[in-house]
Amino acid sequence: MRTYTDRGPAERSAGSTCGSVVVINKQQFWCAALLIAAVTGTASQQAQTTSAPQAQSTPPAQQAQPPQQGQAGQQPQRGRGGRGGWQGPMDEDRARQLYVSNDHADHGRGVDFDRQVQQKAEEDKRYAEVTKGVVDYQKITYRSSVGDLDIPAYLFQPLKKRGSKGHPALVWVHGGVHGNWSITMWPFVREAVERGYVVICPEYRGSTGYGEKHYMEIDYGGYEIEDVMTATDYLKTLPHVDPNRVGIMGWSHGGYISLFSVFRDTTPFKAAVAMVPVTNLIHRLSFSGPSYQRSFATQKRIGGLPFEKREEYIKRSPLFHVDKLKTPVLVHVATNDTDVYYYEDQQIVDALRSRKPDLSETKVYVAPPVGPASGGHTFNRRVKPDTLERDDSPEQIDSWNRVWAFFGKRLQPGGGSGAKPVRR
Repeated sequence: MRTYTDRGPAERSAGSTCGSVVVINKQQFWCAALLIAAVTGTASQQAQTTSAPQAQSTPPAQQAQPPQQGQAGQQPQRGRGGRGGWQGPMDEDRARQLYVSNDHADHGRGVDFDRQVQQKAEEDKRYAEVTKGVVDYQKITYRSSVGDLDIPAYLFQPLKKRGSKGHPALVWVHGGVHGNWSITMWPFVREAVERGYVVICPEYRGSTGYGEKHYMEIDYGGYEIEDVMTATDYLKTLPHVDPNRVGIMGWSHGGYISLFSVFRDTTPFKAAVAMVPVTNLIHRLSFSGPSYQRSFATQKRIGGLPFEKREEYIKRSPLFHVDKLKTPVLVHVATNDTDVYYYEDQQIVDALRSRKPDLSETKVYVAPPVGPASGGHTFNRRVKPDTLERDDSPEQIDSWNRVWAFFGKRLQPGGGSGAKPVRR
C-alpha cells in the first residue's frame, strides 16, 4: 500500500523514499488525484453507454418490480400486523373463531325465522289467555317516525277506562340484542294496569318473531330509539291517556333505550327507569367476544367494530350523553350481573351521581338472589314460569316498590292501588 503525503522541506529536497512509502510534493499529489478522477469518470460513462440500449429494449412489464407483500424477497414482519393484516404463521381454526364480518348480509346467518314467528304466535296466544277478563289486551301496530317500518306492540289497559286523560301511560321496552316482549313479564304488567297505567310494549326493529326483514333492520342505538318513542304518538290517539303523564322503563338493552330516550335535547317522557342497562358499547364489545361483536359489526348502519367506527360507537353509548339529561331517571344495577357486568354499570351510576344528582336516583344491589338468566341481571324479573306469578326476593320487592314510588310521584296514576308499597 502506498501513501501520498506532504513532507517537510528537508525531505522534499532530498527526494527521499522510505520503505513502501512514496514521498511526493503537493503539486504532484493534486495532479495524481485529477488523473484518477478522470479515468474513473470515463469508465463510468462507458459502462452507462454500453448498458443503456439493453435497458431501453426491456419491455416495461418485464422490468424488475419491488416485491409485493407475501412475495419472495420480502421478509415477513414477525409478530406484527398492519393494513395487510397478520404476516406470520396463522392458526386457521383460531382465525375463524375470531373473525368478525362487517357485511350486513352476514347478520342473519343461520337464523330460523320461521321458528321465531311460530314461537311468537304461541306466546301471543298465551297472552290472550292470561289477560282475558283481567285487562284489556290488544296487539297493535304503528308506523315508526323513521317512516320505513311498521312496529308491532302489545297494549294493556284497564278494563274500565276513566274519562278524558284519566290515565298515565308507560312505555315498557324489552331487552336482548334480538329479543321480544316475553310472557314472563305478565305479572308486572298486570300490576301496572291495576295501579291505573296504560302500558304499551313496542317490538322495535330487530325484535324476533316478525320475520327476516324486521330482524335484519336492527339498529342498536339508532332508529330503534325512534321506533320506541313513536309509541307516544300512538298513545295520543287514546282519549283516556294523558300525554303529559307518560314514562318509560326498560331492562338491559331496553334500559339502554330508556336512557337514550331522555339523554336528548327534547323528550315526551316525564320519568324514565333503566334496569341493569347497557351503557358503554366500546367497553362492552372489548370483552364480549367475537360472537357478540358480530351482532353489532354486521348491522347495516354500523358496519364495523369500535376501533373502526369509534365515533359511531361513542354516539351509540348512553354513558357519553349523560349531560343531556333533563328528566328524572331511576337506575337499578346488581353487582352479580353476568350480562351487563357491574364494572360497566358502575360507570353510569358514578356519572349520574356526580353530574346529575338532582335528577337521578340510583341503587346498587349487592349480590341479590339471581334471576332466571345471567345471575343478577334478572334479579327483579323473578317469575314462576308455570303459574306466571312473581317469585319474590327481598331485593325484587324493594326494587319494584322503588319503581312504583318513583313513577307515582311524577305521573300521579291515582285510583287503583296508587303508589302504595307492595308487601309479600
